[in-house]
Amino acid sequence: MNIHKIAQYLNDLADESVTGHSFDCQPIAGEVDVLQISIVGREELPIFVSVTDDQILCITYLWGESEIVSDKRAEMMETMLEMNMPMPLSSFAKIDDKYAVFGALAISSSLAEIEHELAVLSDNAIDVIDDFSEYLV
Repeated sequence: MNIHKIAQYLNDLADESVTGHSFDCQPIAGEVDVLQISIVGREELPIFVSVTDDQILCITYLWGESEIVSDKRAEMMETMLEMNMPMPLSSFAKIDDKYAVFGALAISSSLAEIEHELAVLSDNAIDVIDDFSEYLV
């Protein structure tokens, strides 16, 4: 599996999407190739996908450290820990000064499974932003 195969599958879905979403995929070349995936109608929350020998990693960034109400940071972190288990197919992470949700799949995952993970991750990101608004400026 590689990002180009994933991009071709998602870009070619049209009306055949398992999830009902349309996707726009843009490869980003670098030390590790990354695929930026936008779900049509949710372009403000792109998902970044990378493929290694061991896993397919899907990440979407939520907000930066500077966007947190400082005296609510500890409460926010506690809430994140509590939500990690019940949040389907996703977990919280912090990358540098950005908070994110991510999901990882086996390298042997089917393209339909990847599509499903991307849709769930996007749904989770939207829900998290709504649920965590009280912690953000």
